[in-house]
Order: sequence, then structure tokens, then C-alpha cells
Amino acid sequence: MAVPGVDGRPGFAGDPPVVGVVGGGIAGVAAATVLAERGARVVVYERQACLGGRLAGWPVRLADGSRATMSRGFHAFFRQYYNLRGLLRRVDDTLGMLTPLPDYPLRHRDGWCGSFRDVPRTPPWNAVAFVARSGAFTWRDVTRVRARTALSLLDVRVPRVYRRFDATSAQDYLDAIGFPPAARHLAFEVFSRSFFADPAELSAAELLLMFHIYFLGSSEGLLFDVPRQPYPEALWEPLARHLARHGAEVRTSTPVREVRPRAGGGLTVASPGGDDDVDAVVLALDTAGLRALVRNSPGLGDAPWRESIDRLRTASPFLVSRLWLRRPVAADRPGFLGTSGYGSLDNVSVLERWDGEAARWAARTGGSVVELHAYAVTGTDRRSEQQRLLAQLGEVYPETRGAEVVDVRHLWRADCPLFDVGGYARRPGVRTPDPRVVLAGDLVSSRLPVALMERAATTGIEAANALLERWGVRGHTLWTVPVAGRSAALRALAALA
Repeated sequence: MAVPGVDGRPGFAGDPPVVGVVGGGIAGVAAATVLAERGARVVVYERQACLGGRLAGWPVRLADGSRATMSRGFHAFFRQYYNLRGLLRRVDDTLGMLTPLPDYPLRHRDGWCGSFRDVPRTPPWNAVAFVARSGAFTWRDVTRVRARTALSLLDVRVPRVYRRFDATSAQDYLDAIGFPPAARHLAFEVFSRSFFADPAELSAAELLLMFHIYFLGSSEGLLFDVPRQPYPEALWEPLARHLARHGAEVRTSTPVREVRPRAGGGLTVASPGGDDDVDAVVLALDTAGLRALVRNSPGLGDAPWRESIDRLRTASPFLVSRLWLRRPVAADRPGFLGTSGYGSLDNVSVLERWDGEAARWAARTGGSVVELHAYAVTGTDRRSEQQRLLAQLGEVYPETRGAEVVDVRHLWRADCPLFDVGGYARRPGVRTPDPRVVLAGDLVSSRLPVALMERAATTGIEAANALLERWGVRGHTLWTVPVAGRSAALRALAALA
């Protein structure tokens, strides 16, 4: 579905405005790209030494002397991410920086497995075939499912889904339907944990939205692409060059301390490098960064808006462990495997299957580069959790037991937004009480059916469009899956729920 940009001139009639974009992740780069392409004078402020935000990468030296790029790890670039992929097409119309993984396999400790490789892509047969092939449902299980309650999955509408289900947790919603545990793990909790949240804390509305995006609202399926090279090389360096070609200035290692409205109009962006006067700002920060900046900027917004920012929460910590092993994993191990029932281990990636840097290291040493993710970790003893995660890898891929570890890097973070039960109403949107100030990022609410990285890209473009509308300049078209169920027959069934 296309959402046209605002009507207006293709560019600025007079002197172009100056826009400060605070934050150089997906959302900030998306906003900066649209504004710079329309002719605005854009300055991007990024506190880290490079662009990328939560998809940044940085150089490390391994114990064997090799140079490598560390990051927060695996991210799936799903084919429903129309706006994110549109951003990447600015630097390569063929999306040659991405490569497809042949399957998205899921494995439960009790033996149930799921795969999206041969699942039909047409709703609802995609969902039906996935469940049928997984072995997670028996006929007895089918008779126990509360079909009337489950009908709500068939017609997810934004924003109605939030009005109906935001006050319910994902766990309570799945309990009410009566799905068997294995089906819950394979078909639903994989979505919940992709938000770095325990199902008891996650809004059921977000779970239903994800089901709509990937199953019944689109026909792209659940297969995805991944970058062929580390994030800086594949994504951020080309995008930085694209911004520079359109006159944008990117200032890395430049945290913004405060944004002050000016009495005569415009705003002042205060950073260690000095104060800059701008006509508008895009705040594209993570939860903690946005809260801190608003607290340090007492002139921004009104009291209710400031309170909504201050009440934003982050999800539980997550752990990424990357191992450079002297011994290779088995040749039939997939590039990515989603896991459930193995404790805290949520997925395993074998990086040399798709990452060029890892492939070169593996070819040179005869080893493997393996990455483990544990989402929504509740324990407080991080060293013990790291050891448990490595032990769980040995259970999933037994050939890794006893393998010599050339190097290992453990990365803990707790900076992803929490989409908690009942939180939608107080979540800020793109527009703020001050039309010169707009927000962007995956923490920002949107009236479009988007989530995760695609929500970041989409709200970045929405933020740029909101500013362009003020100046009478044509905005950028957005693309999404349909805002309601795709099938008239399924929508009619859902009306019975």
C-alpha cells in the first residue's frame, strides 16, 4: 500500500532551511536523506564514532592478530521492509549489499521444527502450511483452540488493534486462544522476543501487528536477506557518501547536550563543538538518549509531552556472544537458526555462511564464526549467563563442544524500547507540540503497520515529511503492507470475534 507524500513544490523556492538531525541510526539517516534530497541543509549529529546507531559496527583486534568488525550482531532485512529497502536502494538499486538466506528454520528443544523455505506465500495458506508442517499441532490441540478468540488474528487494523488489545499482554492473549506450547514458541513467541521482551510484558497489540505484517498482511513470506559485509561497509559508508553528495554534513563523535528554542524562531543545537542555529530538528534517538536530551532541554514541548517522553521504558538486557572457533561447525548448519526451549538461547548464526569478513577468516583458519543471541535476559550474574549461553550452543550444535575458542566477545545492551502493556496511548508520535521539532525511531508510534527496523525507517521519512509540509515542499511516498487484513473472507470471519 502506498501512502503518498504531502503535495507541494519539488524543492525550496528560496533559501533552504537548516535542519539538525540528532541521531545517526536508521531513523536519523532516513530523515536526513529525504530532507537533503529535497534541498534542505542538513547536519547529522551522532554521538558514536560512526553512523549506524544500533546497527553500527566497530573494529576489533582478535587474539590471533586478525582484524574484525564487531557489532550487535544479526539483523534480518525482511522483504516487507519496503521503506528501509528503499533507503538502501539510494546507494545500490539492485540491493547488491544484501544476500538472501535460503531458509528461516526454527527448532524447539523437544524436537518440533519449523521452516519457512517451502511455505506458500499467499495468506492465509502461509500460516496454515507453517503450522501443519511444524508438527506443533495435533488434532487434539486443534479442538482445544478457542477459534472465536483466534479470529482476531485474521483482520489486524491499525490503529484499531491498539484500542482492542494494547491493554492485554501477549502471554494472556495466547493463553486465551489456547495454543499448545510448541505452537506458541514456534509461531508467536519468536515475534515477542524479537522485541527483546518477555511475552508477559509485551502488548498483545504488537504481537498481532507482527503476525499481520509477516503472515496475513503480506505475501513476501518470512524469508529475509542479510548484509554481505559488516554493517559499516555494506550500509553506512555508502549512505554517508550519498548524504555528502546532497550537501549534508555528518558529525560523528558529537553528542547533543541540549536543544533550545530561540525567541525569534528556530532552535539552537548545543554540542561540544559549539552551538548551531537551525530552523528545525529531528530527534532520532534511542529511549535513554531521548529522555536525557528532553530533560536537558527544558524549553522543548509542553508538560504532557515531556512527561510522555520521561515515562518511556527500555526492554530487558540482551546478550550477544560472538565466537571465533578453530573448528568448523557441521557443513549442513544453516546461516541462521531460531531456537526455543534451550534456556536463554534465542538464535544461532554461522556468520561465514553470509558475511564476507567472517568467510575470509574461516577460509584462512579452517574455523567458524558463530554468534549467539539471548533476548530479555533476567539474570543479574552476567558471567554465569555467558557461560550458560555457550553451554546451550553445545547442546544445539554438539560439534562445538570442546572446540578451541580463538576469541570471544560478549556484548550486553539494554537500549531497545519496551512496548509494554497499555503503553501505546502514552507513546509519542512523530509530531510534537512544537512543529519545528519532530521525532523518529522504532520507539515512536505510527499509524502504519510497521515494526522494528522498518518502523525506524518509516518514522524517519514521516518526520521529514512533517517538516517538508510546513515549508510547502513535496514529501516522500511511503509503502506498507495493507492497514487491514488482505482477504475479504478473512475480514468477514474476524468480524465474528
